[in-house]
Amino acid sequence: MRNKTATILFLMVVASTFLLIFSGCGKKGPPLPPIVKGKKIATPADLKYTYSDKDIALTWQHKIDAETAAVKPDGFEIFMAKKTFEACEGCPFKFKVIGFVSMPSMKFVMDIEKGFKYYFRVQAVNDANMRSEYSKTVQFEYK
Repeated sequence: MRNKTATILFLMVVASTFLLIFSGCGKKGPPLPPIVKGKKIATPADLKYTYSDKDIALTWQHKIDAETAAVKPDGFEIFMAKKTFEACEGCPFKFKVIGFVSMPSMKFVMDIEKGFKYYFRVQAVNDANMRSEYSKTVQFEYK
């Protein structure tokens, strides 16, 4: 009888330990700073491109809104992803930073080559490493 009681107590301790160790409130995300009204950078808008035989020019707009996004950016990071036409449809691709444009300029020009699909987006940044959300992504196919 004594051996049975010890076994039950041991199993209760083990079960309680597992419950304490593996209980939680779910998956944690990365830490985010608190958002104070007006203390963020507005997202670049109206991203467009024009192209010639050798290069592509990206242009966009950026407006400061005193109520929702009053922080003025120092510049804009340009992101690009590039795929061949033979790459599988729907396969993931990674954006990489390809350049930086200082305020007040909102234009970026780069060389391109035939046979690729290009994807571009822009993000506003300031010297305190505060970042806006990404602009909408534009796609350019150069056959």
